[in-house]
Amino acid sequence: MQTLIVINIGIGDRTYRIKVAPEDEEQVRKTIKIINDKIIEFKTEFAGKDMQDYISMVLLWYATQLQSGKSTFWEKDVTNTLTKIEEQLNKTLGL
Repeated sequence: MQTLIVINIGIGDRTYRIKVAPEDEEQVRKTIKIINDKIIEFKTEFAGKDMQDYISMVLLWYATQLQSGKSTFWEKDVTNTLTKIEEQLNKTLGL
């Protein structure tokens, strides 16, 4: 069984405590930075929305990038990392 470490991540205005494999921690943190940078970009462009709107915009942007074939090597890593984050959040939240 693989040993997981607990890390705190912030997405938008919320903090999540998740467990990740030690070798995945750096990639998870890079992914969170990309997400938060994109949220800030959308906040600047579309003032007056709430955080859920900005997160939805980031997800739509990301999915569009993947569908249009514009994904780069790092985006494939981001996809894998996001999947791992989602799995960990589901486990943490008991879903």
